[in-house]
Amino acid sequence: MSSPIKNKINTVFVPVRDIKKASDWYSTILGVSGEVMHDHLFVASMKGTGLVLDEMPAWRKKGEDITPFQAPAVQFVTDDIEASYRFMEANGVELVTDIQHGHFFVFKDLDGNMLMVMQDQ
Repeated sequence: MSSPIKNKINTVFVPVRDIKKASDWYSTILGVSGEVMHDHLFVASMKGTGLVLDEMPAWRKKGEDITPFQAPAVQFVTDDIEASYRFMEANGVELVTDIQHGHFFVFKDLDGNMLMVMQDQ
């Protein structure tokens, strides 16, 4: 029997502490709009795989934090890696690396999640 699960990623969830701050930050950095739902989710309007910011109340004990991604878990794409890097610098984004091998760099969001931007081939 073959698996009934498709080999397709539908949505990526990113843990955040404050849905309002996170949704504002991601909207600025990615140029997306979206909707806050259930007081803890931000569903971003993305092309391709979906992105949901989530305070994750079901996965944490009251008053405790969720551990942020300690390695790049999400990769965003760009047509201009140099311009993207400069944009992040200009917006005060915490850059973890400089541009690596001319194709990508790693940064942190407001919650310390490591993310990546990659030059589209």
